[in-house]
Amino acid sequence: MTDVVARVLRTMPVIDGHNDLPMALRARAGYDVSGLDRHRPEFHTDLPRLRAGGVGAQFWSVFVPGDLPEPEAVVATMEQVDAVYRLVAAYPGELAIAYDADAVEAAIAAGRIASLLGIEGGHSLATSPGVLRSFARLGVRYVTLTHNHHTSWADAAVVAPVVGGLNDAGRAVVREMQRIGVMVDLSHVAPVTMHAALDVAAAPVLFSHSSCRALTDHPRNVPDDVLARLRGNGGVVQVTFVPAFVSPAVVEWSAAYVAERDRLGLPPADEPWPRAPRPGESAAALVASAPQPDPDDDPALQVWLAAHPRPEATLAQVADHVEYAREAAGVDHIGLGGDYDGTDRLPAGLADVSGYPRLLAELAQRGWSEADLMKLTGRNVLRVLRETEEAAAEPLWPRSPAR
Repeated sequence: MTDVVARVLRTMPVIDGHNDLPMALRARAGYDVSGLDRHRPEFHTDLPRLRAGGVGAQFWSVFVPGDLPEPEAVVATMEQVDAVYRLVAAYPGELAIAYDADAVEAAIAAGRIASLLGIEGGHSLATSPGVLRSFARLGVRYVTLTHNHHTSWADAAVVAPVVGGLNDAGRAVVREMQRIGVMVDLSHVAPVTMHAALDVAAAPVLFSHSSCRALTDHPRNVPDDVLARLRGNGGVVQVTFVPAFVSPAVVEWSAAYVAERDRLGLPPADEPWPRAPRPGESAAALVASAPQPDPDDDPALQVWLAAHPRPEATLAQVADHVEYAREAAGVDHIGLGGDYDGTDRLPAGLADVSGYPRLLAELAQRGWSEADLMKLTGRNVLRVLRETEEAAAEPLWPRSPAR
């Protein structure tokens, strides 16, 4: 770690916008949170590597699949929330639940990693203001309006829009989120939804894990006309590291891979949603009994994969997206949202949560000042968190001791 990067991270450690460790714990450990104080190679995330990466605060994603029936999604999201609370309780010297900007700063000052909650997909609300408010009282600080499926009130990015961005119910959801102090996350939504939410928003919005459409033409990325609007809104785009979002070559390969699976008559390569432990069932027994299918275990597909090796995204490409976002949105409107444990591969040099200092070193070599690097690592998203709190007419998150 260079001296410049070390100084940046001492002053303003990384506040990362999106980490899917709770989902990975469900799938690979039956929600067993033990052993994360040592190296866990089956995950991208553990406590030693968070420390090595200079992470001072983490938005833990409490994701459940968008195609679950809404009542089932609420239950599964509650299980994810419970996993985060259990994770923090297991390591009280390392982690601290944080409900607001003051609590984030207090945790960092105490040498602990502030842990915040972010719901990834409006389906987890079951179209219920009461469910939204209940999650806010549990400390959920952002809701991504959709995942990869539409809700009845908002359009997702990867399928054709059907409601024109937001309908009346969707606009009401955005207003209610901001009224109670929950950040509006526009990752995963269609550009028409991004614009519709910005038209309604009275407080800054967030992109918890998205990159730049102009550099990589993927529907999950943010177009220039939306990035430009962040200046007026005050929001932040937290650039993500997902290879298909930062590398055009990976986008092209991924499309060819899907086409080959279709040609061979193979189902989509999505991993099945694993169940949670039942009452009285141990996590170890659940994991031992769970099937571990390999979606690429087909002889014909193996021949294609051997002839078409997957290209690798690079740390430099991620830095390109960070720099582009700075130019398009402004240095006050950028952050980092790695999406660790939510994707199967990461760019070279960013393979796990220890990689943030390498990215910062790359940016410093490109001429970034320490002040601008600190805006990127955390100051910008901390401002959005605080301004969302200040704009709330009826804040519902648990009050931190600092208040």
